[in-house]
Amino acid sequence: MAFDIEQKLVIGVASSALFDLSESHQVYLQEGPEAYRAYQERQRDVVLERGVAFPFIRRFLSINKCFPAESPVEVVLFSRNSPETGLRVMRSIAHYGLDISRAAFMNGKSPYAYLPAFNASLFLSANEGDVQSAIAVNYPAGLVLPSRIADDEEDLELRVAFDFDGVLADDESETVFKRNNDIDEFHAHETLHVSRPHQPGPLAALFQKLAMLQRLEDEAQRGDPAYRRIVRIAIITARNAPSHERVVTTLRSWGVSADETFFLGGMNKARVLSVFKPHIFFDDQLTHLKAAPGGAIPMVHVPFGIANRRAPDAAAA
Repeated sequence: MAFDIEQKLVIGVASSALFDLSESHQVYLQEGPEAYRAYQERQRDVVLERGVAFPFIRRFLSINKCFPAESPVEVVLFSRNSPETGLRVMRSIAHYGLDISRAAFMNGKSPYAYLPAFNASLFLSANEGDVQSAIAVNYPAGLVLPSRIADDEEDLELRVAFDFDGVLADDESETVFKRNNDIDEFHAHETLHVSRPHQPGPLAALFQKLAMLQRLEDEAQRGDPAYRRIVRIAIITARNAPSHERVVTTLRSWGVSADETFFLGGMNKARVLSVFKPHIFFDDQLTHLKAAPGGAIPMVHVPFGIANRRAPDAAAA
């Protein structure tokens, strides 16, 4: 049955993010596409192990069970596989009971060009080239980094954490800081522009639609005080006072807010992440992501803006 997909919060997920495809990927690299195709056909009834994004996607889909009339979320599988080699992925989806019925199989090509067709507010993949290509044309995407998979079945909450600059907001302020690596210049710039909201960054629309889910949960809790909320959102930024005010200005202009906001002033984000325990954390700077506690936090790199531009000498090397 057709529905207005514009009203949904849609996430596109690559099979490489949803499942552990390391073994089959090695077959592809070492033996080529024909051997890979034969391998996947032989293994099509062998259930794939959960990937880094699996705990996030499973909880995200559970939102529809709480709001069946609205069914506000959707997950679409985006795959470089053919439909034939993708059978193993679809059967694994069915095995785990994930409500994912829509898919795009690209026969070896990158699927990112079809994100707008599905109204996707996020594309998660473990393929770095696909993510960079999506970001280059201003599509919202993130590279899932390897980490240990922790999926506590009794933990029903969905915890999502975002960096601010270069993720929710544009990289204007990061550009000011990196120009001279001068924190005082950065604070002066933010104080001067405190009343001017930032332009949206690559994941601003995702954040705003998550806020829509928060409002649904607010209504549910007003109707039933015993309702257990699912979505919990945090902003974890290296900013501190006085530059924190422009974050508040920006979020207010978008009509959204986070459940928890941390202005760390350059403190290691892992100290907060280890307490918040997000099911996914988005940051534009790999240095922050690599500082995660023991590789236990599902990290997503958003390769956007000044933090991800190569220096001229590196580009020439």
